[in-house]
Amino acid sequence: MIITTTPSVEGAKVAKYLGVITGEAILGANIFRDIFAAVRDIVGGRSAAYERELGKAREIALAELEDWADELGANAVIGVNIDYESFGKTNGMMMVSATGTAVIIDRT
Repeated sequence: MIITTTPSVEGAKVAKYLGVITGEAILGANIFRDIFAAVRDIVGGRSAAYERELGKAREIALAELEDWADELGANAVIGVNIDYESFGKTNGMMMVSATGTAVIIDRT
């Protein structure tokens, strides 16, 4: 399955648009990671724990996007956009959503 942020696939023609689809992942941040991230914010530097969690969430969201596209009979998803949000009482939840258009492309 081709998944791309571009509005088309080079060398291929969109034969059929199957609709807008979305994949989402919501993950809770561990309290110990929150504490270490807060310390890291004060002293500077990157938070590897959060980067790993965001990476996992992105992979899950894209996998869900691909699964939905497959269920529709698509062979590509174009125009993919990935959004990141934090929410919850103390911003302890992270959400990644991936949205795109499921299509059938013809490569001939």
